[in-house]
Amino acid sequence: MTGTLLQVRGVSRDFPVGQRLLGGARHTVSALDGVDLDVASGETLGLVGESGCGKSTLARILIGLDRPTAGTVTFDGEDFTALSANEMHARRRRVQMIFQDPYASLNPRITVRDSIAEPLTNYTKMNQTELGLKVDELAANVGLGAHHLDRFPHELSGGQCQRVGLARAIALEPDLIVADEPVSALDVSIQAQILNLMLDIKARMGLSMVFVSHDLSVVSHVSDRVAVMYLGRIVETGPSADVFARPSHPYTRMLLGSVPHPLPPGKASPQEVRGELPSPLSPPSGCHFRTRCPLADERCAAEVPKLAPPGEGHRAACHRVAEAGALDGGVHA
Repeated sequence: MTGTLLQVRGVSRDFPVGQRLLGGARHTVSALDGVDLDVASGETLGLVGESGCGKSTLARILIGLDRPTAGTVTFDGEDFTALSANEMHARRRRVQMIFQDPYASLNPRITVRDSIAEPLTNYTKMNQTELGLKVDELAANVGLGAHHLDRFPHELSGGQCQRVGLARAIALEPDLIVADEPVSALDVSIQAQILNLMLDIKARMGLSMVFVSHDLSVVSHVSDRVAVMYLGRIVETGPSADVFARPSHPYTRMLLGSVPHPLPPGKASPQEVRGELPSPLSPPSGCHFRTRCPLADERCAAEVPKLAPPGEGHRAACHRVAEAGALDGGVHA
């Protein structure tokens, strides 16, 4: 992995909610709050967090389907947030997405063949013979046979539909794929097949990937690095093996502690986390996690923590990161 392909700096995204009453101000919810991320060429970054933390919103911003309220997304040295719609359309062939729902992401009125051919038709000047050969090649690359190509999405299984989505995503030979919960809607028996297929294609094509998931075991399997989100902020990031073995932020420790596993000899049980997830409409001041954190003090309420390095390449947004990381030596997932 060499060089930074994708750089996210200070990205925030606010959404208006509710209705104005008698001319009153409209409320907003901050789905993202000052997100910073880097993705290196050839790297897989796992993005994890609970439902509603802003993962899918960030994924849509990364590929240009949504624009941030503030901040920049720089891809291969070019600021995507400064591009017009037409300019973004021309660049989008380099950044593709795999969606969570394999059925909803496909047009039910067209065949598999036409679904895979659509990006090629939109972005290339292939003739019909070249197009047919390329579609056959892409289908074979994702494990679909010729007999699948003239079927409609409702005639396929969820795993087969996700293979179609993957074939469509790699059709234009992109540099980056953003996968938003790509296996969460599939049977457990099929998930491993799709994950291994994605890793194989990534290695063969030299792709970078942002893999969005709430499943820690999946993220640990596919990711080189991991970023943990909580209420629109990145609270910890670092090499996957290091973060999973030595989590520094109390929220990361909570996530890992929630995974069922026998405790290693001599290890204490994970710290208890208090309370419920706060409302995104009115998040806590300072550190968003402080109302549930057993380590929180007055500074946590008054000051937003910055990502600080507990180790080389490993950073956590916690004022008391030293205490958080030293309590029991880490929780093993």
